[in-house]
Amino acid sequence: MAMNKVVTKPSSDILERLRKCSTEHTDEVFTRIYRYLLREDIYIAAYQNLYANDGAMTKGIDNDTADGFGIEYIRDLIKDLRNGTYHATPVRRVYIPKKNGKKLRPLGVPSFRDKLLQDVVRMYLEAIYEPLFDNCSHGFRPQRSCHSALAQIKKTFNGVPWIIEGDISKCFDTIDHEILLRIIAKKIKDERLLQVIREFLKSGYMDNWVYNETYSGAAQGGIISPLLMNIYMNELDRKIHDISKDFEGESPVEENPPNREYVAIRSKITRLNQKIEQADEKDRKTLILQRKELQKQLRKIPSKTPIIKRLYYVRYADDWLVGVHGSKNDCVRIKSIIASFLNDELKLTLSEEKTLITHSDKKVRFLGYDVSVSRSQALRRSEKTGHLSRSLYKHVVLSVPLEDKIMPFLWNKNAIKQTEDGSIKPKGRKEYLFARDDEIVRMYNSEVRGILNYYNMAGNYNDLSYFRYLMEYSCLFTLARKHNMSTKQIIRKYRDGQSWSVPYYTKTGMKRIGIASLKDCKFRSQSDQIQTYKPYKRKELWRRIAANTCEYCGVKSEEHCKVFVTRRLKDLGDEPWANVMKVMRRKTLIVCPACYNLIHISH
Repeated sequence: MAMNKVVTKPSSDILERLRKCSTEHTDEVFTRIYRYLLREDIYIAAYQNLYANDGAMTKGIDNDTADGFGIEYIRDLIKDLRNGTYHATPVRRVYIPKKNGKKLRPLGVPSFRDKLLQDVVRMYLEAIYEPLFDNCSHGFRPQRSCHSALAQIKKTFNGVPWIIEGDISKCFDTIDHEILLRIIAKKIKDERLLQVIREFLKSGYMDNWVYNETYSGAAQGGIISPLLMNIYMNELDRKIHDISKDFEGESPVEENPPNREYVAIRSKITRLNQKIEQADEKDRKTLILQRKELQKQLRKIPSKTPIIKRLYYVRYADDWLVGVHGSKNDCVRIKSIIASFLNDELKLTLSEEKTLITHSDKKVRFLGYDVSVSRSQALRRSEKTGHLSRSLYKHVVLSVPLEDKIMPFLWNKNAIKQTEDGSIKPKGRKEYLFARDDEIVRMYNSEVRGILNYYNMAGNYNDLSYFRYLMEYSCLFTLARKHNMSTKQIIRKYRDGQSWSVPYYTKTGMKRIGIASLKDCKFRSQSDQIQTYKPYKRKELWRRIAANTCEYCGVKSEEHCKVFVTRRLKDLGDEPWANVMKVMRRKTLIVCPACYNLIHISH
């Protein structure tokens, strides 16, 4: 009698079940999550998330990278987890310059083995915590971004008279490990999983080959660090939600009730419109003058009564803003409550110098944008109704900080120069002279699109036309210097209608590439409508590993195949295995152990 084959559900089903349970039962406590770390398929899913990133080939303190991954690699890691002998390797400390270029930001580079396990733990924690996070949180979350945070500000901060700018001193570096573990333990009652997270936090770091212990903080550069920081900062989100309830009162009034005076005048205008239609020529002129006077009065009166007290909050990672409908004294009190909570409950310090209370008619810097609330009385005619209205009055305005962000960007890229008379002129970049013409344009275009796409929500978006002009002519000067020609000759050479673009050839034929225009990048950003969380899906790499067939020699291996990974295809030589990768157009090659050793000998 044949035995029934046991069918194991994929880990994606487990993740979906955890997410659904966390969504429907917010008070649910989860146990026995550790056993899900012993499933092979979840590690292949984690590898799919990691291998394509440049950091996957960056070494920690050991030589372990994404290269050499396979089923045996997974089973060795699972064996250590099952036996309780897993220990995280200390991260390698590196320093990168901060945005201002004056200070250095420490980053921790874990070994690839730890990265893989961290991503697995991240997926399970994300499935549990993502439904619990507040809508005000936007940093390092699926389907959310800086644009979704800015869109929420644009929707909710309209009319607020005061804005509190939040700045936490060294948030990533000062997270208290024991407080974080206690927060997680409220939701996940699994000591073995908590011990793995403790290993990540307490692994220490190597700085110039000197070992240092870590007593606080989550290493920036770790796969799981952003999620752990969000779990930690979710306590602040909940506290501000409680502050908001107390501030607004137990029974808040209707949101922006209509202004009675405004409604009365609108009613008079409506009645006058009816009389104007029925009146003769003589009376019509008098009635029209009366209507104009009423319309002037109407434009000076707010359509809705001011909100008595309201509080709005948006956070991206450790940067946050609080919009307050209230007095400045209210803001001082709210700031004091937040500072006390951070210090007493989370052991974090609110920077007094950078945490400012600003009137909303002045600009506040948030996520690279200047945020303010307009007081403009300018009239605009509605495209739908044709009525004149103060459409900008008390509405949030997002603007590009041209002098603080765009000009330093151009100077850092060495794309401009200052002449003797003090004017700014574009200049060529000699570091691009040895690239192909289309590659030069492509490199410039990626920088131009990066800026234009990011600032497409700005009200002064069209002011970036000057930035685009400087980058375009910097590109032209680079091409002109390369070919020893003038910019006019380059434009004439690559003329494409009213503009210019460089041709390049693909398998499908000739294509052209030019500098992107403002119109090309002016798209509607993520709105406040957030997409739902989706678990991972099995991808092509999954099927290739599962086939266990060498893609170089074509033999189905008796041993488990390994994954050979390269950073870039263009860096490969003319070896036969390299040509296979180029034909496949893949940075990975699934090979048997013999071919893997052969590749590494010739690589």
